[in-house]
Amino acid sequence: MSQDDVNRQAFLEEAYDLCSELESALLELEESPDDVELVNRVFRAMHTIKGSGAMFGFDDISSFTHDVETVFDRVRNGQLKVSRELLDLTLKARDHILRLLDAARDKKTADTAAAGPIIAGLRAFLPASDEVAAAAAAAAEASPASDLATYRVRFKPARHMLLTGNNPLALLEEMAGLGTFQAVAHMDAIPPLEEIEPEGMYTFFDCILCTDKGENAIRDVFIFVEDDCELTVQVIDSLGALDDDATYKKLGEILIERGDLTPEALRATLAGQKRLGDILADTGAVTPDAVQSALAEQAAVRKIRGEREKEASASSIRVAADKLDALVDLVGELVIVQARISQVAGERADPTLNALSEELERLSDELRDSTLSVRMLPIGTTFSKFRRLVRDLSGELGKRIDLTTQGAETELDKTVIERLNDPLVHLLRNSIDHGIETPDERSLAGKPHSGTILLSAEHSGGEVLIRIEDDGKGMDPEVIKAKGVERGLVAKDADLTAKEAFNLIFSPGFSTAAQVTSVSGRGVGMDVVKRAIDSLRGTIEVDSVKGKGTTITVKLPLTLAIIDGLQIRVGEEYFVIPLPLVEECVELAQTAAERNRERRVLNLRGEVVPYIRLRDWFSVPGEAPLIEQVVVTGVQGSRVGIVVDHVIGEHQTVIKSLGRLYRDIEGLSGATIKGDGSMALILDVPRLIRAVTSSKAAAAGAAA
Repeated sequence: MSQDDVNRQAFLEEAYDLCSELESALLELEESPDDVELVNRVFRAMHTIKGSGAMFGFDDISSFTHDVETVFDRVRNGQLKVSRELLDLTLKARDHILRLLDAARDKKTADTAAAGPIIAGLRAFLPASDEVAAAAAAAAEASPASDLATYRVRFKPARHMLLTGNNPLALLEEMAGLGTFQAVAHMDAIPPLEEIEPEGMYTFFDCILCTDKGENAIRDVFIFVEDDCELTVQVIDSLGALDDDATYKKLGEILIERGDLTPEALRATLAGQKRLGDILADTGAVTPDAVQSALAEQAAVRKIRGEREKEASASSIRVAADKLDALVDLVGELVIVQARISQVAGERADPTLNALSEELERLSDELRDSTLSVRMLPIGTTFSKFRRLVRDLSGELGKRIDLTTQGAETELDKTVIERLNDPLVHLLRNSIDHGIETPDERSLAGKPHSGTILLSAEHSGGEVLIRIEDDGKGMDPEVIKAKGVERGLVAKDADLTAKEAFNLIFSPGFSTAAQVTSVSGRGVGMDVVKRAIDSLRGTIEVDSVKGKGTTITVKLPLTLAIIDGLQIRVGEEYFVIPLPLVEECVELAQTAAERNRERRVLNLRGEVVPYIRLRDWFSVPGEAPLIEQVVVTGVQGSRVGIVVDHVIGEHQTVIKSLGRLYRDIEGLSGATIKGDGSMALILDVPRLIRAVTSSKAAAAGAAA
């Protein structure tokens, strides 16, 4: 790959991030239209996309973004108010920029026709050309910034600036293009060669610029790096040119004005050449001990700040997702090898080998945790996308909805986050369409006109809980049951609990919508959500109160790569049950099993718990032992037992995908390699329970 290709790829990655930032800032700006910092965020994002796009050959993106930037420049200067119409157009412009980026990434021809209406709408916010010229002329007369002026610019890059990919010299060259320019580099902070950090920035610059472009043009040069530098811009001569040195300010005055020197320090220096501490001690202003104490404090503060700067300078880097996946695969292989070594060490009974095995196990555990943490991303990156969804869909349906989020910093595996996007979109659309009422309906119910949807995330043990709560009309279990009977999903005389009734909404083809709309009513959605959550080894629960609202809780594992499991054996076959689903293990004597062979239920401390015999379901040959083990699992609020021959113990499970022939077997989600090199199958407990239940229902129907 050539350097140009690398640069273009870097631009695309940055531009996608900027589009996300742009959307978030625009949605926040709608709630706080007078927030100047939000306006600046929007302007910076567009300015960066425009400038970087032109630099790397994306001229279509640059030229289109220029029109949006022009409008928001007027907003930034207070000449235009933020309105919903302006935000609608800007969001459409952001979507068009995203389409242009997608086309550039996929090396396809972009559809530029969509840009015409957007640009026309944006230009409608600008005055006619003659008015623009008049306004510009008036501004030129009223503002000395448009006259020729001389500026003093101090540009002090942060120590870590080079690590962010910015080049201070390129910024100075851009500023030099604004007019007559002179720069002086301060290099007194450069340490000895053996102490220099190669990526550190030790130099800052004082510049004199004579230009008629105004102060904003100077600041725009540094708009990309304003958080990574100290920038001071001062007008020192607004009449066009500096006078002779003889008539200009004295050296000491310039140093004081710049902030490089205080008046007291200047007077002290002129009075004598001694150090300030010696001068103060000699004059009796302070004691020598006080001077030493102050110097010690100064040294301590400098040390602390130096450590903080060193921590801050550890910038992040972009790593391709496939490289991370390859790293996780290698760590998984290492975990398998480590398990085999531990097993061999246990069989040899060699103290030295056991010690080395334990050390290897500790290191592999730390490496595993560190590697998996690299794949972790805050779920807020997904949450932020939904503000736009709620805004657009509520407007389409004529509803007022406020979306609030909690726990955006909760981290989850990047693969889980990517595959979670579509299920969450379905759930939110259902809350907006079915849950939240129209303003008139809410008024009749005594509720505020605006509905609220709360999207939250939190860690719970080895899982992440994601909740979608709305204060809408809720669900009526009787209505859902009636729909289920109508569609043949349940018997008319079935006695369903509220939770069982709510679970019917996940059945294929189920819908309570009275009519088909662009949002819902076709019976497609919630069953897709259920399958998607199941594929992530997660669970989904519904809780609703009629007239009050609905809460949907999604439980997901932190990662899909390596999990903790409970290893079990049936005959000569080994299986693994994900440990978060396991509640307890109990014994099942053969006599009790024979008594309950037809009912297949277990009396567990007064609670009736149904169970599944793995030996029967997977047709494992051989006789069951006299005393079997029951692994009690918790799935969607219900407890189900899994009968096995032996429970071996906890097992660190590296998940391997099943081949094409075995991928659709009900009740299996993958496989893993044990310490002795043999294979164990990983049970998909929710799908296993559903498959067994469906099989029994089909058998009962055939018998009837």
